[in-house]
Amino acid sequence: MQQEFLPISKEDMQQRGWEQVDFVYVSGDAYVDHPSFGHAIITRVLEAHGYKVGIIAQPDWKNKESIMVFGEPRLAFLVSSGNMDSMVNHYTVSKKRRKTDAFTPGGVMGKRPDYATVVYSNLIRQVYKKIPIILGGIEASLRRLAHYDYWSNKLKRSILLDSGADILSYGMGERSIVEIAEALDSGIAVSDITYIDGTVCKVKSLDCVYDAITLQSYDDLQQDKLNYARSFYVQYCNTDPFTAKRLVEPYGEHLYIVQNPPSKPLSQPEMDRVYSYPYMRTYHPSYEELGGVPAIEEVKYSLISNRGCFGACSFCALTFHQGRIIQTRSHESLISEAKKFIWDKDFKGYIHDVGGPTANFRAPACEKQLTHGACKNKQCLFPRPCKNMKVDHKDYLCLLRKLRELPNVKKVFIRSGIRFDYLIADKDDTFFRELCENHISGQLKVAPEHISDAVLQKMGKPENSVYQSFTKKYKQINEKLGKKQFLVPYLMSSHPGSTMKEAVELAEYLRDLGYMPEQVQDFYPTPSTISTCMYYTGVDPRTMEKVYVPINPHEKAMQRALIQYRNPKNYDLVLEALKIADRMDLVGYDKKCLIRPKQNKHQQWERPQQTQNKKPKKKKAIRNVHKKKNK
Repeated sequence: MQQEFLPISKEDMQQRGWEQVDFVYVSGDAYVDHPSFGHAIITRVLEAHGYKVGIIAQPDWKNKESIMVFGEPRLAFLVSSGNMDSMVNHYTVSKKRRKTDAFTPGGVMGKRPDYATVVYSNLIRQVYKKIPIILGGIEASLRRLAHYDYWSNKLKRSILLDSGADILSYGMGERSIVEIAEALDSGIAVSDITYIDGTVCKVKSLDCVYDAITLQSYDDLQQDKLNYARSFYVQYCNTDPFTAKRLVEPYGEHLYIVQNPPSKPLSQPEMDRVYSYPYMRTYHPSYEELGGVPAIEEVKYSLISNRGCFGACSFCALTFHQGRIIQTRSHESLISEAKKFIWDKDFKGYIHDVGGPTANFRAPACEKQLTHGACKNKQCLFPRPCKNMKVDHKDYLCLLRKLRELPNVKKVFIRSGIRFDYLIADKDDTFFRELCENHISGQLKVAPEHISDAVLQKMGKPENSVYQSFTKKYKQINEKLGKKQFLVPYLMSSHPGSTMKEAVELAEYLRDLGYMPEQVQDFYPTPSTISTCMYYTGVDPRTMEKVYVPINPHEKAMQRALIQYRNPKNYDLVLEALKIADRMDLVGYDKKCLIRPKQNKHQQWERPQQTQNKKPKKKKAIRNVHKKKNK
């Protein structure tokens, strides 16, 4: 069979000899047939199981004809906002419109609507009243039950209800989409497909729903934010595919949203199969005239080696989406993929990344996870590494060595992030040494996020002392190698738990480090994270204890400015923050000070040169000038 893109038009469909497609996949992203894009994986999985799939990428949501390209599909429409939540794609944390969209041809902004999943589904429903609509992708996955929506500042109900769709496939979706397809193909009514793991559905009766936990109703969640915190924590404790219970969220008397347990993780052969399909590994040629799709550049010569993350940071949605159990591809699969691009005319000899959510996770945290699941009330790395956790970089190191030996490969980089607390827990420094020697270029990006233990505790991150141990060892290893390489720490401002006191502590740390980051991530409350629950409710759902939350935009701006206190544009914000924190001792000319005293508009910030023999009458003259000015 000739390797080619899937149909994007009726003409493409007819050229294949098809009279009708089985599924139409509607995506908020441009069509990029590369395994880093969700729409590429799901459509290729369905194709491999014998289904005919057409793709409508970035339809005009104001025009019904834009989703009528293939006519009515035989089985269903599949709808996704794309690789990102459409609201995160469109807006910064300060709710300002972004200027570019890397997932759109030419980087043009505005080719998808806000809340794209809901808008696309409603558009389909206007034209095709009874056709099943299946939701998927990150936007739907993290909005599958009632959720706080930062952009409207409201608690929203399940996206299944607002979209008018029938089923939602959450998580990575390869297992559930095939089961849904087979059920529809066998003639089962979509309203009866209520039993598939990794899906969410809506029912009018609980007669056929068994072994379920009933959450608080949507009405109860709206009445009291603490009810939402309790409900969210039940959801959080039921994200593991081996231990999770079915969850029911009531909406009135005769409507229920039912979340089935997550799909089981893919085995290594299954992961290998998913990445072996005949992807074209680039964007559709129809985008060439528009400048191509910018998002391909970062992933074109990268390799996805794993899924899942047992780091479980509070501000990260991975626990709800990919889960905490690590799934990996074999060395053979990854090397085979690398061999597909190392002779590409545009390949410069650099594999940009070999990783996933966390690059140096290559196995489940402990042996029991693949049979008993991840612990409900205990984390693997926080507050300290679990005694049952296996710390071993040998397999990852072996993989990197094999990739380095491939012909035409000059360097293999690791850009998707090293979990430094896991690395420092490894008593064998072999991987650490080879990381510094072979896999970074001058600097290594890591994510301590903060230095205050009070804030780190809310973030689910290790104590600052762990990061300090890591930086010390990093320096020692580089000195032994004779390399001058640096660490670039990712830092976050305004996370729940961060008062102005903790924000100043972070600024002092950067002062002592002699480093001012060019970019700072202000905490972004996205759906289905513990941190977002704290932001909305004011309590930590794990303990129900109150948490200080910086919500006021001006306060958030001050906390952010403190991290970049050397920037002259931030002077007024930093000064105000130091006054609020009662830390005016940091305003002055001493080396420990963050900023200098405020001067009038005719003076420079720099300290004026002092003469040893200053005449008294000159001082008096200066005082007189100020008196006249004040009058």
